[in-house]
Amino acid sequence: MAMSQNTAHSLPRGFIPVMLTPFLESGAVDASGLDHLTDFYLESGAAGLFANCLSSEMYELTDAERLAVTKQVVDRAGGRVPVVATGTFGGSITEQADFVKRIYQTGIQAVIVITSQLANPDESNTVFLDRMHQLMHLTEGIPLGFYECPVPYKRLINSDILADLLPSGRLIYHKDTCLDADEVARRLQVAEGYEFGLYDAYMVNAFSSLKAGAAGLSCIQGNIFPELITWICANFNDPARQNQVGRAQQFITDCMDLVHTAYPIIAKYSLQKRGLPISLYTRRLVDPLTAAVQAKTDVLLEEIDKLYEELAINVTYA
Repeated sequence: MAMSQNTAHSLPRGFIPVMLTPFLESGAVDASGLDHLTDFYLESGAAGLFANCLSSEMYELTDAERLAVTKQVVDRAGGRVPVVATGTFGGSITEQADFVKRIYQTGIQAVIVITSQLANPDESNTVFLDRMHQLMHLTEGIPLGFYECPVPYKRLINSDILADLLPSGRLIYHKDTCLDADEVARRLQVAEGYEFGLYDAYMVNAFSSLKAGAAGLSCIQGNIFPELITWICANFNDPARQNQVGRAQQFITDCMDLVHTAYPIIAKYSLQKRGLPISLYTRRLVDPLTAAVQAKTDVLLEEIDKLYEELAINVTYA
């Protein structure tokens, strides 16, 4: 690893959504819909964008589509916010390094490493670290990030691994899915002084993570009510708003199970109801959006509108 500490620029603090990919009913990527969706995230207050992630159905995209979708998001963002995107999809470390370099050429600020693509479930952290060092050597100078993606399996990156890799100055983003507030605090402690941001995906721990020093949030709820996630990132520590913060935390906790049901179809349905030109088509094999789930989602959207009024949050689409 040739780079010295703090050679990569950190990402902004705040909400970095895990982007959906809109599709036409034919199954092709909806380029026009992707432009609308990118604008929507930005108008909702996103500080950055995570393209080509699990919510984007990255495993169901071809390499050409992964590159094209990411490039389109970068171009549409036009420098207004930084974009990151996944760059590891299995194979040898040499093959993964090659795609890291290819997707970095789209103009993204950092390439995200899926932690479970570098080592098998039965392989040790030592093996993971050895392969990560190989990947970094083969992608010299490219800023990187981690995503503890649950597919193909969830491989957690503990604070010892971060302590080993952070001195490279290459790691600037971490989408955290450990679901453990104490572990988040340990990770943040070893990351002090580095251009590194932890963005929690687990909204039950959103407030504790932010108060411990997390840079922001990267959660699927941001594909249903992004303005609320932006509001939380801006107001979590405001002494005058702690009653409202508690109200927002309770709302998120109460709907946690529902927003994970039939995902990402439920998110596309919610955005469609708000006026976005997005179909419900998904390439992923997920549970269907049943009539019962749809009815619960309709109620949830009504509750979101009421909460937005209560918190004086302006919405982009009615």
